[in-house]
Amino acid sequence: MFSFTNIKEYQLQLKNGTTSCTKAVEHYLTTINEYEHLNAYVHVFSEEALKQAQIIDDKILHNKPLGLLFGVVVSIKDVLCYKNHRVSAGSKMLENFTSIYNATAVQKLLDADAIIIGSNNCDEFAMGSSNENSFFGVVKNGLNENLVPGGSSGGSAVAVQMKTCMVSLGSDTGGSVRQPADFCGIIGLKPTYGRISRYGLIAYASSFDQIGIFANNVYDAALVLETIAGKDEFDSTVSPQQVPTYSQNIDTKKQYKFAYFKQSLEHKGLDNEMASKQLNYIEQLKSNGHTVDAIEFNLLNETIPTYYVLTTAEASSNLSRFDGVKYGFRADGAFNNLDELYKNSRTQGFGKEVQRRILLGTFVLSAGYFDAYYTKAQQVRNLLVQTTNNIFSNYDAILSPTVPSTAFEIGKKTSDPVEMYLADIYTVFANLTGINGISIPLFKHSNGMPFGLQIMCDAWQDEKLLSISNQLLQNN
Repeated sequence: MFSFTNIKEYQLQLKNGTTSCTKAVEHYLTTINEYEHLNAYVHVFSEEALKQAQIIDDKILHNKPLGLLFGVVVSIKDVLCYKNHRVSAGSKMLENFTSIYNATAVQKLLDADAIIIGSNNCDEFAMGSSNENSFFGVVKNGLNENLVPGGSSGGSAVAVQMKTCMVSLGSDTGGSVRQPADFCGIIGLKPTYGRISRYGLIAYASSFDQIGIFANNVYDAALVLETIAGKDEFDSTVSPQQVPTYSQNIDTKKQYKFAYFKQSLEHKGLDNEMASKQLNYIEQLKSNGHTVDAIEFNLLNETIPTYYVLTTAEASSNLSRFDGVKYGFRADGAFNNLDELYKNSRTQGFGKEVQRRILLGTFVLSAGYFDAYYTKAQQVRNLLVQTTNNIFSNYDAILSPTVPSTAFEIGKKTSDPVEMYLADIYTVFANLTGINGISIPLFKHSNGMPFGLQIMCDAWQDEKLLSISNQLLQNN
């Protein structure tokens, strides 16, 4: 029977012949079918994955050169373009759209001999914190099917949580990798903005979006990041900086200097038990020789409105291309003018949450309100960047809750958008400032659900972030 611990051990087994890529894919296809009711997958590429598995098995048999991720079974969020495969961003607007090219991250997976087994369900156009906004239906948390898995990359998180693949790619605009990772009890990594090319990632908010990684251990996340990061001539915002060999440099044992925001752990919205356990953990870190200081962060309550003003403004611009003319859903019927066609196509093609954010974004960009909202939000963002620079001049990392509560019931927050938005209160900081962040599964609540610790390091210190995460998980 096939079993998986981590990529390193799996690839050793492939080389010594104790398992094969074909056996791995067959195992995961069976598991996907077993958990089909969780609705984590939009499309499963069964025949193609088996064909690719056989190609890699033949490479191994004949000692041919192998890529860094040879044989690794991966799923991808339904916002990443995969040539000749449907990509819909969880929306009716793109229900039958087939990509004509590969996203750079997807191409790098394929070049590294990974096997893409399917695409994962997500909130429509990555807009949501619960994976209840998808045209393809709600995704359920595998640990408790009455609860949400988090969003917007909920399908990718559940895919890794329920071991239907080895690792998965999601996207993180304001916590959409870290928050579902927390709810599902796995690792969720958001690299520094610009570390991974966004070419082929369907845009929500271009100055926030970043492809992220779900895994069950830090080594696997590091190896995937090492593979898909790096310069790309198709994306002017990606960094040309050399990519470190992350997977070979995560076993450091050091004493670190940590900071945490006093206001974060004292926030009235944070579950009391979660706050208590994280404070106890901070004391444990101190007893292990680390420095952990509480610092003031008086802009915590400004992060959510700043984030939603700026991201909805960018969404209003990015989603204007979906008009029923060039591609995507077009409303049926005869229309008297072009405006009527646009209105009907966009009203019927977009879900309520996407419509809400487009309208909000259009409002904050309008002539009478631009300075009052958009300009002010950019000023707050600049203050946050300055705050971040000051913190990292004195500390290695910031510790924080990932979320204010454990996974909540399906339907509980859908009638109150503001309450839903507050689920992102601890994660949007990293996207506003462009730094990296990770959620690691360290804790268990008395309600039986897991919750994690969020760690954030300065921009381009992804290697340090992974090293800290690995050390804390091993010592837990």
